[in-house]
Amino acid sequence: MAERREDEAIRTDRLTTVVADDGLPTVREILTIEAVAQGVPEVLSGDDALDARVRWVHVSDSAGVARLLNGGELLLSTGSGWPTDPAELEAFVAGLVEAGLAGLVLELGVHYRYVPAVVETAAREHGLALVALHREVKFVTLTEAVHSRIISEQTAALRARDEVRERFTALSLRGSPADYIVHQLAQTLGAAVVLENLAHEVVAAEVPPAAEEEVFATWEARSRLAHRHDAERRRRGVVVGPDEWLVVPVEARGIRWGHLIALPGPAHPAGRTSVLEQGAIALALGRLADGDVDEWVRIGRQRLVDGLLAGRFAGLGGAAARLEAAGLPVEGARLYGLVATGAPIASGSADAAARALGGRAIDAAASDSVARGPARIVLLSLPGDLGDGQATTLASSLVGGDAASADRLVLSIGSPAEGLDDLLGSLQEAIDLARGARPHGVRGPVIRRADDRPLMRLVTSLRDDHRMLRHSERMLAPLIEHDLARGGGDLLHVLGALLAHPGNRTAAAAASHLSRSVFYQRLTLIGDLLGVDLDDGESLTALHLALLVRQSSRR
Repeated sequence: MAERREDEAIRTDRLTTVVADDGLPTVREILTIEAVAQGVPEVLSGDDALDARVRWVHVSDSAGVARLLNGGELLLSTGSGWPTDPAELEAFVAGLVEAGLAGLVLELGVHYRYVPAVVETAAREHGLALVALHREVKFVTLTEAVHSRIISEQTAALRARDEVRERFTALSLRGSPADYIVHQLAQTLGAAVVLENLAHEVVAAEVPPAAEEEVFATWEARSRLAHRHDAERRRRGVVVGPDEWLVVPVEARGIRWGHLIALPGPAHPAGRTSVLEQGAIALALGRLADGDVDEWVRIGRQRLVDGLLAGRFAGLGGAAARLEAAGLPVEGARLYGLVATGAPIASGSADAAARALGGRAIDAAASDSVARGPARIVLLSLPGDLGDGQATTLASSLVGGDAASADRLVLSIGSPAEGLDDLLGSLQEAIDLARGARPHGVRGPVIRRADDRPLMRLVTSLRDDHRMLRHSERMLAPLIEHDLARGGGDLLHVLGALLAHPGNRTAAAAASHLSRSVFYQRLTLIGDLLGVDLDDGESLTALHLALLVRQSSRR
């Protein structure tokens, strides 16, 4: 067999411009190339090491080749110039690993008829991919085949990176919100993507509903572990595999706001890291444009609350885990649904007020169907019950101590709850309470509790029962038809004022904003249309129940 020589025809130069490792082939993939397969390769040490990325191939038999490596090379050798002393041979392998060699391919038959045991042992100990070729191959042919593969994949990767950069640059220029950028990242990567703040609280996420419970359970602990693993991989220069969590910071001008985390998913031609970094740049530019306004938190909380109210979640377990990951304790906490109406409430002020009570809160703007004018929905988590004193403190904190706002504020509080299902019921109670008008002449915030309204609580718990809905429709149909025929009549409004003040028709007339004579005319008309006596307690109770059902079902 002819002797191998390290001459100019065989020697290869290293790639001078190195792009992201994600688009490079692995040692395992290179072994499947026909030019390599012809050498009958045998993997002697590999496992995870075979997944190392190869950025170039180097041919050398020199014992001092380690100093010529930049890292990431696949070394082809016959071993003719290697040391003969076992200790020196072991140090030689250690030097290759220290230089960042991706893998070592030794051709047998020219110098070695078998791989020295010390080389095999050292490769295993250092986690270096070691492959033996049992047939002679032309190293030039092999290097050309591998380099062609590398250049082809890198060219495709560069094109893919350009496309991804253009896409996310366009998103940032359009001022796309954080949740939409996260959505686009998930679509591009084909994997779940989460945006968290520096406290490891989830701000926005694109996760399949069926996987929410698995992903968000103990999120903070899992996120911290992913950060530690990421830091260790970066320290060692190891590429993140497709089955690992990928972490990229979102920062600009020396300020870090959070992190993007991509969960395991398929490889991307542009590289999963490159895609996530482009998303991070788009988010950072948007954050700079927002200034001091924390749009991330506002939008994230709004989407979360809207999704809960609309029932856009696969299961209670997953939705509860999502709330926990967003910073709202659910398990073992006392939960309340609240609605603040009548006065403007700043986004995030509820959480600050809850923290002062030893708890946490998530708030979002309420829709027009909840209340006219400014209104916010609050999900409150406390270590204990919300007493009257704490409720007053909370109400004052929501308006920042502003007396004028406090005189307009109405804080509606649902029943105490344990677990997400009860919390949603508590929130619906608060929404139903919030539809009532604020009493006249009362100074300071008005606090309403569902516990003080047993009939309303009953309606809320049975609001979807078809028998309740049928009762409401049958009782109120004549009034609804009358109001619709006149293009906006007020009989339902007058009935509501009467039921709100059943023992005081003077107060009821004032609440209806009608003169007493007109108010009494409306009452007579209501009695005639319904065929009931409005002085009869049972009739009033039935009408009150029907009206509450109608109000509760129209959200």
